[in-house]
Amino acid sequence: MVTVMTTAALLLAATLSIVLPRSIHAQTTAESPVLPPPAFHHIHLNSTNPGAAVDFYTKQFPSSARSTFAGSPALKAGKVYVLFAKVSAPPLTEPQSAIWHFGWHVEDVRKNLATYQENHVPLLPLYTSDGGGVVYVSSDAMPGAGGTLGRTKAQFAQGEAEGVKPAGGAGFAYLQGPDGAIIEYQGNMPVERFNHVHMYQEDPFCAALWYQKHLEAQTGGRGPRHTEADCKVQRSERSWPALDKEGTSRIPGGGVLFGDVGLFWYQNQGDRPLVSTRGQLYDHFALSVTDLDAWMAKLYAENVKFLDKPYKLGDSRAVMIEGPSREAIELVEVK
Repeated sequence: MVTVMTTAALLLAATLSIVLPRSIHAQTTAESPVLPPPAFHHIHLNSTNPGAAVDFYTKQFPSSARSTFAGSPALKAGKVYVLFAKVSAPPLTEPQSAIWHFGWHVEDVRKNLATYQENHVPLLPLYTSDGGGVVYVSSDAMPGAGGTLGRTKAQFAQGEAEGVKPAGGAGFAYLQGPDGAIIEYQGNMPVERFNHVHMYQEDPFCAALWYQKHLEAQTGGRGPRHTEADCKVQRSERSWPALDKEGTSRIPGGGVLFGDVGLFWYQNQGDRPLVSTRGQLYDHFALSVTDLDAWMAKLYAENVKFLDKPYKLGDSRAVMIEGPSREAIELVEVK
């Protein structure tokens, strides 16, 4: 009698019109072992001018370098790639998809800010209230309260009554990249490196469970642990500083880690459902796996949605799946 994983593997092969190698048939005739967690591989952007985009990023983040991957123009930042696909029209950033922005750790956020100002790099203000007032580094606003990075109107009023002042020094800030990309730079950190993709999720706590279950993601942080029975939580009151004048709802939030790169998220800030990332500015992100066939068998058995058949990617293979809020996730086989 074959196991559930064997059946799933065979159904996957039939559905996606692939031939599973003998090793996969052998592996799935017994209890399948827990697969090693994937590593973060790349974020893929659509761009009207990939070459100019790569030049921009290498100038703003000098630890990165021009590269290519699977024939695509790329930025290499440590072990992580930022890949670019050329498009004829400006890529969409609306309606909102699950990917919000991505970012770097930098060694001295104030030094970066001064350099960007000197070089006339477009900077994005952080609003300190819905009535106006902006800063360009978060630490120039009153520090966060309630375990979050911001303050609600009531918390601001309480802080003013108590004489709380901005901390100054390190913090997070944003610049505007090619094609309308939002890039966060955060310091002061030991080394400059690509460190996160910031997202929205329809249900952040449920999304963390999805990434743990299906992609063996690492999670961290304090607070209560949720289950599928209680992971749907309503949005909190908005707080500042925020990229949007109306503020950001920061609870519920969450995130997971793949190696030293984080996927962090807040709840969808609007009332419209998040749209697919495909075809948008932030088209998808990718994780590297060592055995693509084993991962496809596992994910098919778990009813994860596949967006395409497996395909050749340079000298390797890949497949595209969909995450809990319609984010496209590419699994790239890296031996």
